[in-house]
Amino acid sequence: MKTSLLNFKAHDGSRNFSELPESCSWDKLKKHIQRLPGARIKDYISDQVTEMWLDFSFSGHTFTVNNQMGDFWFFVQDSNCPDEILTVVVEHCETLLDGQSTSYPPK
Repeated sequence: MKTSLLNFKAHDGSRNFSELPESCSWDKLKKHIQRLPGARIKDYISDQVTEMWLDFSFSGHTFTVNNQMGDFWFFVQDSNCPDEILTVVVEHCETLLDGQSTSYPPK
């Protein structure tokens, strides 16, 4: 099945391209992203209670993940990043996060 990508543009020009269920700890997601060949963690901030922000680079692009309303929200800084690269990131994370992506409208 082909992964569906979101295309929500933020005010800063970034693109929210996926939302996956927050079905594991923040540290586990961080370690999982580190296992994506070529991914490099750039920054990780958490209050250790309610929220985390994770910045990483992959395939020449900068990404951010944060948790909101029970999901991990995935952003890419360059909204023109090729969908093929975004799909690699989403499919890698889906293997950890229950393999369920959020689609709009909800099914």
